[in-house]
Amino acid sequence: MSEIVRPRLARVLIESMVKHLPPSASSLRLLDVNGAAGEVLKGLRGDLDVVSVSGAINVWATENIPSSSFDAVVAFGYILNDDFLSAAMAALRPGGRLIVVNSQGDVSPELGKTLEHAGYARILVETAAECPLPVGVLMRGEKIHTTDDTFERIQQVAGLDSDSVDWADYKGRYVHLLIVQTPNKPVWNLAEGEQVSWQAVTVERENGAALLAFSSLPKAVGFMQPAVMNGRIHHVNKVGKFSREAAAGWTLPVLLNPDLRSLGGSNMSLVTIDVNSAEASDE
Repeated sequence: MSEIVRPRLARVLIESMVKHLPPSASSLRLLDVNGAAGEVLKGLRGDLDVVSVSGAINVWATENIPSSSFDAVVAFGYILNDDFLSAAMAALRPGGRLIVVNSQGDVSPELGKTLEHAGYARILVETAAECPLPVGVLMRGEKIHTTDDTFERIQQVAGLDSDSVDWADYKGRYVHLLIVQTPNKPVWNLAEGEQVSWQAVTVERENGAALLAFSSLPKAVGFMQPAVMNGRIHHVNKVGKFSREAAAGWTLPVLLNPDLRSLGGSNMSLVTIDVNSAEASDE
């Protein structure tokens, strides 16, 4: 089930996992399959509570792996199979992430479909690292929330960020935009040569259009859900994440963390935005 990789390359590939780990409050519970990645990841994120487990799935039952208790399951050099994907899904909490990196293999639609068929959402399949040539493949999937209070939880988390922040006073590293992506499908499922384009949602103000922007993903989703239900915005299928440096190049003004009610009947429209200026996908 595992592969042998030179130590230096192995470390580079394992380090590529860290940006895909979900956020945590005080500590992040991480299940390290085969025990190959946890030590490196813990050196990069001190909040990790790492539990190592055998790569043999039939051993997991004897190691008392509690269900729905881990924020992330990681595996380095592990070939995907149905038993592993099912066991990882059982170990993850709702919203938890499976992250697998292999030194060999190619980015392909089949890998994404394998995760999709196993029940994972927010799937990402990409090259693991540039050394300087592309090497390895990283696969990520998320266990979906199944509770009925998803909207309520999003609103609660979104409420932790302030409303109507002045853009000039904003100190955050990133900002999120509501995006209409064409075509509406994941990168791993694009045909060869098929290009993706993005349009961001804007709102008409007295002095012209302004980009609707949000300080966090929950804040963006917390705005988007009622806006869609009320028919204020249409066709949004993605939330794009941008650095402050990228945002500095925008020509339109930014309206940060607006309240839907405060926008009244203002017209909303779309403006083209460079997909390559966004951060690596967190969806």
